[in-house]
Amino acid sequence: MKIEIKKFSELTIVELYALLQLRAEVFVVEQDCVYQDIDGKDQKAMHVLGYDGDELAAYTRVFKAGDYFDMASIGRVVVSPQHRRKDYGKKIMVASMEFAFAESKSTKNTIAFSRVQQTIKISAQVYLKKFYNDLGFKGTGKEYLEDGIPHMEMIVQR
Repeated sequence: MKIEIKKFSELTIVELYALLQLRAEVFVVEQDCVYQDIDGKDQKAMHVLGYDGDELAAYTRVFKAGDYFDMASIGRVVVSPQHRRKDYGKKIMVASMEFAFAESKSTKNTIAFSRVQQTIKISAQVYLKKFYNDLGFKGTGKEYLEDGIPHMEMIVQR
């Protein structure tokens, strides 16, 4: 899988269409969840696109600390149904985590702030807990419903 990381302003119309289509295919149609996917946060995110040939196979968006949560975060983690069972979920997350940690390091201003900057926070669907645990994430609290789907807050620290 080939990985590309782009700012919102660097996405082509074709790339934007493909990532929105993939998010809708999985989060809205497959998971039968009616929610506002286009939430006004894409403009602040870095977009991690994973390609199998010319086809978008996996995607995440990454936020630096303060743009979504108080720490760096990764969201909208998705793998195309046609490309599952190829380890693309793990590959896109590893690339996203490496980018988030690298970005956190470059924006670190003080030693007191470095602990926050060395942490990534996610809002994970509960059924994917083992997947995220295998990547080093740990649950931080209770489960909650987000758009009708059980979620849990998880963090990983470097």
